[in-house]
Amino acid sequence: MNEIILLKYGEIVLKGLNRNYFNQLLEKNVRRALKRIPGEYELEYAQSVLFVRGGEGSDMDLAVERLKKVFGIVAVCRGIECAKDIDVICDTVKTYAGELVGQAKTFKCDARRGDKKFPLTSPQICNECGGVILEALPHLRVDVKDPEVIVRIEIRDNSAIVYGRREKGAGGIPVGSEGRAMLLLSGGIDSPVAGHMTAKRGVQLEAVYFETPPYTSEAAREKVISLAKKLSEYAGVIRLHCVSLTEAQEAMATNCEERLFTLLLRRFMMRTAEQIARKSGANALITGESLGQVASQTLLSMVVTDDAAHMPVFRPCIGLDKEEIVVRARQMGTFEISTLPYEDCCAMFTPKHPNTRPKLEDILAEEAKLDVEGLVARAIETDQIVFC
Repeated sequence: MNEIILLKYGEIVLKGLNRNYFNQLLEKNVRRALKRIPGEYELEYAQSVLFVRGGEGSDMDLAVERLKKVFGIVAVCRGIECAKDIDVICDTVKTYAGELVGQAKTFKCDARRGDKKFPLTSPQICNECGGVILEALPHLRVDVKDPEVIVRIEIRDNSAIVYGRREKGAGGIPVGSEGRAMLLLSGGIDSPVAGHMTAKRGVQLEAVYFETPPYTSEAAREKVISLAKKLSEYAGVIRLHCVSLTEAQEAMATNCEERLFTLLLRRFMMRTAEQIARKSGANALITGESLGQVASQTLLSMVVTDDAAHMPVFRPCIGLDKEEIVVRARQMGTFEISTLPYEDCCAMFTPKHPNTRPKLEDILAEEAKLDVEGLVARAIETDQIVFC
C-alpha cells in the first residue's frame, strides 16, 4: 500500500481544442511546486485527475499543503493505492477508515471500475467496503443522499485507489496561461490580494516595489520581499523590481503643490512601472486600489492616474470593501506580514489635505514644473531585482 495524492481539475475540463495546453501547463506548475519540497514525486494524468505518487524522501503532508495553492486545482485528496484484490482493498479501507472519514458522522461509498474484468460489480464493492467502515467506526451511519464524506474506490488497470475527504484547492486556471502583468506591490494589505486574484485567472506576475531611501528603511523592503515570497507560493517565482523614488519625491516636494503630491506620485509610479513592464514582456499593470477607500482612490483620481499609463490597468479589488480584502489576505497568509509597522514611500509624503476631485489640467500644470522623463529614467536606473 502506498499513499497517493489526487488533484481534481476545475474549469480546465470545460476547455475545447486547447485543453491539452492547459493540462500541460498545470502539470508544469505542479512539478514546480513539488520542486520546492524534499523528496521525489511521480505524476500521472488520467480522466481530469492528476495523480501524485511520493518516492524516496517525499513529504506527503507538505506536498498536500503546497498543491492546495496551485491554481487550476479545485480539490486535493489523499488516498491509498493498493493491489487490485477485494480482500486487500477491504484491509486498506479498514486500516485507513479514520483518515478517510475524518470527523464526519455520515458517509457513503462510491466505486468505479475502470477495469470491467474485476470480479465484483461497483455496488458489490461498495457493500463490502461500507461494511468494513461501519465495523471499524460504529458511530457512523450511511447516508446515500447527502453524506458528509464519500469514500471512493477506483479499480484501475494496474491497481486500486481508495480515498475519502477532499480538501479545497485554489481553483482558477493555471498561472502562465494568460500572459504576464506587472503588479505594483506595496507593503500594504490590498496589493498582494490584487496579485493573488489576477494570478488565479492565469496571469504570470512580475512585481515592482517603490521605495524612498533613506525615508523608508531596509526593513520596509524586507517586508515587501516577504509578501512577494508568500504570493509566489500561489503564483510561482516572482521577479521583484525594487525602484527608488527618492529623487522624484524630493523634486515634487520642492516644486509642486502639496495637495497634489499623492496623484503626482501615482502618475509617476504608473509611468515607471509601465516602462519596466514593457522591458519584461508584461502587457498590463495591476494595483490594489479599491474605489473610495482613500483620497487617491476616488473615481476622478483614478481617471487622472490612468491618463499617465498607456497599457491596461487591472484593479481586481475595485469593488471590495476593506473587510472583504482583509478576509482574503488572511486566507492567503499575507495579512500578518502586511500589518508589520514599516511605512512605504506613499506614507512619507502624504499631504494633509489631499485633492479628491482633481482636474487633469491642474496635474499637467504641476508636472510641467518637473523633468518627468528624466526622473523616470533615473528611477529605472536604480532598479534592483530580487527573485522571490
